[in-house]
Amino acid sequence: MKATLIYGAGDIRVEDVPDPKLENPTDAIVRITHSCICGSDLWPYKSREATEQGGRIGHEFIGVVEETGSDVGRVKQGDVVVAPFFYADGTCEYCRAGLTSACPNGSAWGAETDGGQGEAARVPFADHSLMKLDVPVESELMPSLLTLSDVFGTGHHAAVSARVERGKDVVVVGDGAVGLLAVLAAKRLGAERIVLMGHHKDRTDLGREFGATDVVAERGEEGEQKVRDVLGTDGAHSTIEAVGYDQALSTALNVTKPGGYVGIVGVPQSGTIPNAGRKFGANITIAGGIAPTQANMHELLPDVMDGKVEPGKVFNRTIGLDEVPEGYRAMNDREALKVLVRP
Repeated sequence: MKATLIYGAGDIRVEDVPDPKLENPTDAIVRITHSCICGSDLWPYKSREATEQGGRIGHEFIGVVEETGSDVGRVKQGDVVVAPFFYADGTCEYCRAGLTSACPNGSAWGAETDGGQGEAARVPFADHSLMKLDVPVESELMPSLLTLSDVFGTGHHAAVSARVERGKDVVVVGDGAVGLLAVLAAKRLGAERIVLMGHHKDRTDLGREFGATDVVAERGEEGEQKVRDVLGTDGAHSTIEAVGYDQALSTALNVTKPGGYVGIVGVPQSGTIPNAGRKFGANITIAGGIAPTQANMHELLPDVMDGKVEPGKVFNRTIGLDEVPEGYRAMNDREALKVLVRP
């Protein structure tokens, strides 16, 4: 079969690899019908050291179950399923608590198993990892259902971590796909005012469609003051940081009112927490991290199925598997917001 491999910074290739096979009785083999490129895939695309042997990549996919192990009973051959970006066994103390992303037996796709940007994948712990979708594989809902694998679930995790509640003011730092879906998640949870900090008009326009009441394009101190001017207060109760750079987290802390909450889901690009003095002096709580999408996609599914939310609008380009290297380039060069892949 064909699959995407990364050999180094800027070096993405689609090559022939061995077909996946069942290795454990809890495995399933899934033929991938929909996948995508994530903003977090761009971090290794920008910085990975060159290697002679490429590594599998991609962690969001929908597909059809082709084969199951002897211990798999909840999903069966022919089922249409969506996979969370981090598979988990569903039985450990963290899974039972809803923090599936901390499962000691779990991992992300491409690390120890197949990547999601390919024609098929072996899925460990299939009964727990896969969520069945009662729709045909060519349903128009597929782009939105695919976001349950990662970006919508991550935006939801950010909003929950920031304690977004009905009637609250929210600031979202970052207008990438996760930031935009954090806006949608905050709106879904009942936020009254949502300020989106971003400067790409095509993206912030979508953010307004998702529920942003205001947009602040300025950065740094100017942007922080503009947020306070917009809200008419000394900051927001809840702020979401969806970028990963120190400046973004520093801004998030500066636009959060004393006693407020910052939810972080941007992959940190340094080992420190910037602006710690502001956090300490204002008693601001920082929470968040790797989203437990395996646990929360069941909560989000009904609203997607009913058409109450349309998170699939973040996809603004669709490509075939052989075009994945060009898809990476387009996202890296900001020509595409999020790229849908049809193997």
